[in-house]
Amino acid sequence: MKGNNKTRGAADFSPRGTARAEARGSSAQGAARAEARGSSARVLRGALGALLFIPDRVAALAGNVVTALVQIWANKIRSLLTVLGIIIAVTSIITVVTLVEGFGDYVTNFLRGLGTNMMVVYPEWLRGPRGEYLRPAEMTIEDIYAVDANALEIRRTSPVIWERATVEYGRHQLDRISLRGTNEFFQPIRNFYVDAGRFFGAVDVESGAPVCVLGREVLRKLECDESVVGDFVLLDSQRFRVVGLFESKGSFMGDNQDELVVIPWTTALKMYPYNRKFMAFYVEAMSEDQIPEAEGQLVRILRQRHGLKSGDANDFGIFKQDEILREFKQIRVIATSALAGIVSISLLVGGIGIMNVMLVSVTERTREIGLRKSVGARRRDILLQFLTEAVVLSTVGGALGIALGYAITHIAALHPNMVAVRVPLWSVGLALGFSAGVGIFFGIIPAFKAAIIHPIDALRHE
Repeated sequence: MKGNNKTRGAADFSPRGTARAEARGSSAQGAARAEARGSSARVLRGALGALLFIPDRVAALAGNVVTALVQIWANKIRSLLTVLGIIIAVTSIITVVTLVEGFGDYVTNFLRGLGTNMMVVYPEWLRGPRGEYLRPAEMTIEDIYAVDANALEIRRTSPVIWERATVEYGRHQLDRISLRGTNEFFQPIRNFYVDAGRFFGAVDVESGAPVCVLGREVLRKLECDESVVGDFVLLDSQRFRVVGLFESKGSFMGDNQDELVVIPWTTALKMYPYNRKFMAFYVEAMSEDQIPEAEGQLVRILRQRHGLKSGDANDFGIFKQDEILREFKQIRVIATSALAGIVSISLLVGGIGIMNVMLVSVTERTREIGLRKSVGARRRDILLQFLTEAVVLSTVGGALGIALGYAITHIAALHPNMVAVRVPLWSVGLALGFSAGVGIFFGIIPAFKAAIIHPIDALRHE
């Protein structure tokens, strides 16, 4: 017996015995670390509940959040690589939405700057029996006066004649510059004012004075400055005095609003008399809400003057600025949603990465799960712990993505030709919500796997 005892004692120092001893030691150390983490979490939950009078469930959730943050900090590199997909997705969402909203605000403000309660009425082309275009219907200055006098919902009108003219100043010559003949109400109707000199008045219109107002792009191409006010230019070889310069409006959809010359409409008719029977005009309604009433009154007056019967189509067209604004708003919403949806696909990639890492984490912490269950943890406690870790991990990635998106949009805004951009608060909330949702969706499987592990099997796990 003694010999056998000595033999067994000696066998304990063999390589196999040593390996078993080391395994038992490492298992004991792992169990001790797991127990320490569990004890720390329990102490923290108890402290939160005692100091802040937080209900037990809320304190348990707060303890799970702190445990998740500890796990993330303990595995910083792995956690960063795990949420890289979430970071990229959220950064893309913030950047795309911000830029689309910025350009949308720019276009909306531009359209509003042209006047949202403005309409343009113009003569339509008459059609033949086979639908072919014959000639434009007649629209005279008497029609415009009748609308101005009898439409109660219309504040003011302005005849307009569109032409292309050659502008000459000194040794410079510009061809096919947009020329408009209007009256003194052009500025308030179009919300387009002079910032140097003056605009022509009612006396200039009545007398057909040879005066003009230049746009800033015309000024630039003529290579002159504001000293041109008071000087003379040639418009289609006729001499005009420059009385003012328009403020800069910029370009819209390839059309430079600053490349124009405006003269009195009476002067324009002297230069281009064939427009006398085919005149268009601007209309300003009392307010944006009263545009439908103003349009109805305008249509009734023109149909009566043109002798149109109840079944006849209008021989004039109406262009409404507010319709373009409404259509653009719809396009803007669709574009923002579509782009954000396409970019959000990358959130699925980040979610799959989180699920894979959480599955690995469940395997690595099997003994910890067993210890927690052996001291009374229920399945829902384990499920909530691992689900909370997945949500916290994805939310941290979302927060980093938001910070990176803010940085990118701020850098983009520094470009001198960039429109004004700002990150919408709803996009930040949406990004965080989607990040948390991805954590819940892709974290439920690892959490459920951890919750159903039998405690005895977990404690036996090496």
